[in-house]
Amino acid sequence: MTTRRLTSVAIACAVATLVLALVALASLAFGSRQIAPDVVWEALVHGGVTQDAQVVTQLRVPRTLAALVIGGALGLAGSIMQAMTRNPLADPGVLGINSGAAFLVVTVTAATGVATRTSTLGASLIGAGVAAGLVFALSGSGGGSRSRLALAGIAVSAALASLTQAVLAANQFAFNEYRYWASGSLEGVDMASVASAGAVIAGGAVVALLITSALGILALGDDAAVSLGVRVRLVRVLGVVAVTALAGGATALGGPLTFVGLAVPLMVRRIVGARQGAIALWSIVVGAAWVCGADVVSRLVLAPSEVPVGVIVALIGAPFFILGARGKGMS
Repeated sequence: MTTRRLTSVAIACAVATLVLALVALASLAFGSRQIAPDVVWEALVHGGVTQDAQVVTQLRVPRTLAALVIGGALGLAGSIMQAMTRNPLADPGVLGINSGAAFLVVTVTAATGVATRTSTLGASLIGAGVAAGLVFALSGSGGGSRSRLALAGIAVSAALASLTQAVLAANQFAFNEYRYWASGSLEGVDMASVASAGAVIAGGAVVALLITSALGILALGDDAAVSLGVRVRLVRVLGVVAVTALAGGATALGGPLTFVGLAVPLMVRRIVGARQGAIALWSIVVGAAWVCGADVVSRLVLAPSEVPVGVIVALIGAPFFILGARGKGMS
C-alpha cells in the first residue's frame, strides 16, 4: 500500500471515529427534549435528580448504548458473512436469522397474548439460533460449501417467512405488535435488555476475533486455505456461531434492522482494502455510527413523534450502498 493510500485510509478512519463520537453525543443531547451538552456531561459524571439528568441517565444512555451495540454487531456480522462466503453482497440474513427471530416472536406473541420487551428479546434470540442451526444442518456435514450454506439459508428463510405470515393472518394482536417490532425501534429500551443482548453479542465478538486471521486466508479459496493449514469446516462452524450471536443479539434488541450488515462491510472494504482484520474493526465503528446516527434522526425528523429507526437506517444507507456497489466492492 502506497504512502498516499495509507494517508487516505488513516484520514477515513479518523473521520469515522470522529463521526462515531459526535453521533453518540447527539444521541444523548437530542430528541423530543433538547438537552445542552454541558448538562449531559454533568448528568453522566455526577448523575442528578433534575428532569434533564433523569432523561439522560435513565432513557438516553441505554438507548445510545443499544444503538452502538446493534450497529457494531451488525457491521461485524456482515464482515464475517461476506468473508466466509466470499460474496460482497452476503449479509447475516443469509443464515435465516431475521426470519427465525420474526417467526418465534410472532408465535410467542400470538400464543401468550402478551408482548413485552423481555419476551420479545428471549424469543428473538432463540428463534435466530434455531434458524441458523437449521440452515447449518441442511447445508451439509461440517457446514457444507459456501453455496450450499446460502441455498439452505434462502430455503429456510422462505419457509419461516411463510409460516410467519400464516400466524399473522390468524392473529390480529400478533400482527399489530409485529408491525412495531419489524420496523425496528429503540424506544423504551432499558439497561437490562442491553446487558442481556450485549452478553450474547460479546460472545459472538470473541469468536469472531478468534477466526479473523483464518477468514482472511479463506478469501484465497478453500483449497489454498487448506494448503496453508486452515481448518475450513471448523472456521465455517465458528463463523456461523459468531454471526448468529452477533446478528441474533442485535435483532433481539432492536428488531430486524436490515441493510447494515450488507452495506457497511462493503463500504469499509473499498476504503481499507482486503485485510479482514481491518475490515472487521472498522465495520464495527462504521456500523455503530450508522445505527446511532439513524436513531438520532428518527427522533428529530417528526419530533415529538418518532419514525421507526429501521426506516431511517435504510434511507441513510441506500445512497452509500449504491456508491459502494458500483466499484470494486462488487467484483
